[in-house]
Amino acid sequence: MSELYPLKFESILKEKIWGGTYFVNHLFKKADPSVKYGESWELSAVRDNISVVSNGFLSGNNIEELIEVYMGDLTGDAIFDKFGNEFPLLIKLIEASEDLSIQVHPGNEMAKKRHRAYGKTEMWYILESGNNSKIYSGFKKPCNREDYLSALNSGSLAELLNVEKTKPGDIFFTPSGRIHAIGAGNVLVEIQQTSDVTYRIFDWNRKGYDGFPRELHTDLALDAIDFNATGSNKIDAKPVLNKTENLINCEFFVANLISFNQMIHKDYVLIDSFVVFICIDGEFLIRWDGNSEPVLKGETVLLPAMIKDIVLEPSPEAKIMEVFINVDKQN
Repeated sequence: MSELYPLKFESILKEKIWGGTYFVNHLFKKADPSVKYGESWELSAVRDNISVVSNGFLSGNNIEELIEVYMGDLTGDAIFDKFGNEFPLLIKLIEASEDLSIQVHPGNEMAKKRHRAYGKTEMWYILESGNNSKIYSGFKKPCNREDYLSALNSGSLAELLNVEKTKPGDIFFTPSGRIHAIGAGNVLVEIQQTSDVTYRIFDWNRKGYDGFPRELHTDLALDAIDFNATGSNKIDAKPVLNKTENLINCEFFVANLISFNQMIHKDYVLIDSFVVFICIDGEFLIRWDGNSEPVLKGETVLLPAMIKDIVLEPSPEAKIMEVFINVDKQN
């Protein structure tokens, strides 16, 4: 069997009524520059949106096919035992030129029962934001169903929500059940479980491309909302140059931030997991076994679990997210 290598994938761009042109104009994604793209799925195992390799001899194969062949060598043995051929994370880039809908995601148990799918816990890293950009996340104070429904029916739901102004480098963690919305002017990285289950609650009275209001899922959302999820969900990160800063360590993923201007050696022998690198600024090389793979801003790379020893070399500086799964936290 041929040795695996760091894998890149073709971006899957999604046209959205609230999208923009950042991916094409600033990250040089190959797409129609006249179309408003709201999402770029960089690594996906969601049905009908399976990522396809774009580099090396495995180019043209999708992630599901690769896992079927390479199994734990690609994902890690414990992860393969639990998830099989389904890659467990979804990596996106999101541009909001308008406020996204107020929404919520169900947890694993509810999503499995209702949709035969995984729940959706996610995190965001803000790449760009406008002067008045914001994130809506959680309630200002504990809320009950009656007050929530009253505000929803009167069109004043946003007044109940906690609001955070954003700036580049801000990080937000959004567990399933936490009501939220991405505000206009934000461009961000989203790391989440492999799930596309979203309950849209309120859409600012916006109309879709067909001229009609977009579908809402208010009844489904009611049982999914955590009314006690309040206050800030911002992660207080203080990255140190050439050090790995942990941001999130939950049962669904570990996310670290690395800002570096010198070579960094990484030894993953104690991690029974793939590693995903997302380049959020600058560029760098991944070096392993006498080989190298360049990574540019906006690119995502999957490092197979069988590759345990690498060097990250900035050109001349880079900032990246390092993402993997902590098998010790898996239920």
